[in-house]
This record gives sequence, structure tokens and C-alpha cells, in this order.
Amino acid sequence: MKKINILALLIPFISLGQQSYYDDTPVYLTGEDLYDALQNTLSQYNTSYTYGQFTADVVTTDENPTNGSEVLLVYGYNDNDGDCTTDRTRADQLFGGDPCEYNREHVFPRSLANPPMGNANNSTTGIAADPHNLRPSDVQRNGQRGSKRFTDSTGNSGTINTDFWYPGDEWKGDVARAMMYMYVRYGDRCLPSLVGTGATQGDTDMLQLFLQWNVDDPVSALEEQRNPLLENTYGNRNPFIDNPILATNIWGGPEAEDKWGPLSTNNINTTITNVYPNPAQDVVIIKATQPINTIEIYSLLGKKVMMIENTTERLRNEVSVSALSSGIYLLKLDNDLRKLIIK
Repeated sequence: MKKINILALLIPFISLGQQSYYDDTPVYLTGEDLYDALQNTLSQYNTSYTYGQFTADVVTTDENPTNGSEVLLVYGYNDNDGDCTTDRTRADQLFGGDPCEYNREHVFPRSLANPPMGNANNSTTGIAADPHNLRPSDVQRNGQRGSKRFTDSTGNSGTINTDFWYPGDEWKGDVARAMMYMYVRYGDRCLPSLVGTGATQGDTDMLQLFLQWNVDDPVSALEEQRNPLLENTYGNRNPFIDNPILATNIWGGPEAEDKWGPLSTNNINTTITNVYPNPAQDVVIIKATQPINTIEIYSLLGKKVMMIENTTERLRNEVSVSALSSGIYLLKLDNDLRKLIIK
């Protein structure tokens, strides 16, 4: 006979509004489990993608949302000061290596990876060609940044204390989410401490600096523009652009924006006293200290397979699950979630 195990495990809720790219990713996990799940998802990519290909893609991925003939330059901030090295925008045809042209900036510098990424030419593939780590930058400003590690400051981008670099108020969130992607995608080869300064969060390897920047500078229209285009050409997305709170759910720190809905652990309530028996046969019994408005069951892909409404008069509910196939489900009781295993 089919048996049902109820594990007393509170987990963030899968949002039905998330991108279909994550349909097979258990984004409700936390900590190292979520890190591993996202790393597995990101491992699917276009292995033939080259550093040279980004030269063609950049005019689309980094197109100025308000002017289709321009690209936005990372670290840039002023188009009107007569100094092209501080330009925020540039005509998209002006790719090259001369002053007042733009080239490709490795936001995580090639030399800071462990081991280094090596040289990059137009035929290079792999880590040095990963377009999630590439942004258009003024040639000279790219040189000014060089391989300096990121540090905190305020205002416009620039060198801090000779050896460090602040990306600027507009770009620090972009940088943080790119560094989070690189750490999940390439593991210890791209540890945050290799590219940034300051303390780590708790016992994790993530810098508090990047977690704070992820909160202080929300996802921009440019970042949202890049992700689907890079999924199409490169094969994967930056999950921290799609939902910044994934960083909070992995590494902790200040709570970032949850773009998918109630994915934050702070949304869990504690009105449920017991869900039993464990294991159960066909029927789940739910006892609560306060009436529950709705009882819902979802598959791990986010499909609602059962809903019972108008239970507000009852503190004890019996739910038949005999029609459900064996598998793992999420039992949603208002904002309280339980993992439901049907055997």
C-alpha cells in the first residue's frame, strides 16, 4: 500500500512565476544544497562559444535600453565631461583597441582566478570566454581597472588606495551578481576572496561586500536584458539576476529582493503544530493552532496538483492523497511549507 512520509522541514516556496529555465532546479533548497543545485544547472552551456563571438553579441546583450545604436559601458558614469574614459555609453560600432573605443572587460580578471584563466583570443572557449563575466568597457578605463580587486566606496568608479577598484554605485550590484555566478559556475577556482576584499559571511566563502552590493544596487534593466539573450546564445543564465534572494538563501547576509514571490524564509508562519502520521497511508492529518485558509499540494516542478479551500473553521484537517502518484511534493499550508514524500 502507498505510504506517505511527512518531514517536519520548513522550506521556501517555489514560485510559479520563475523562468522556465529553472523548471528542473530545486530552487526551494538553501545553503550548500542550493549552491550545488544551481551549479548543476549552470553546467549546461554552449561549449563552442568563443571570446570572439561576444564581440558580435555585445551590441545586443549590452545595448543601451534607451538608444539601440549604443552600448552601455561598465564602470562608466558621464557622457558630458569631455573625457571619453568616463563615458557611460558608446556607439556600438566603436569596438577596438584605440582610445575612446571599447573592448571586453573580464569582470573577474583572468589573472585572479586560481589557476589563472590564461590568455584570451577570438578562438578562446571555456572560462575566459564566459559571456556572463564579460562587459563592454572603455579601453582606457579597462586598463585603469586592470586586475585590481574590488573594494567598497561610494560615488563613481575608480581606483581606491592605489591597489583596489570600486565599480561605481550604478555597477556594484551588476559586479556582485557576476561574481556570485562565477563562484557557483566555477567553484573554488573563482572564490570571491580572490577578487574582492573584506570579511566573509559566517562560515561561507562569500564576501559580505558582494552580498551587500546585491541588496544596495537592485537588478537593472540591462541585466534583465542580458540574461535571456545569453541563455539563447550561450545556454545558461545568471540566477542571481533572475532572483537576487537566491544569494541570501545560499550564503545568508542581508535579505535581497525576492523577484519570484514568497521564496524568502522570513515568510514562513508557525501556526502549524503537527502533520501526521509519519509514515501515513493515503490520508494526511493536519493539526494547527490557528485555522488554515487553504491547503495546497505542489509537485517539485511547481505544478499545483491539489487545493482545498475554505478550511478556516477547522483546526484539524484530513486530506486524502490517494490519487497522487509516488514522489516528492510540497504541502503548502498558507505560508507554512512541508516536504511531502509519497511512496
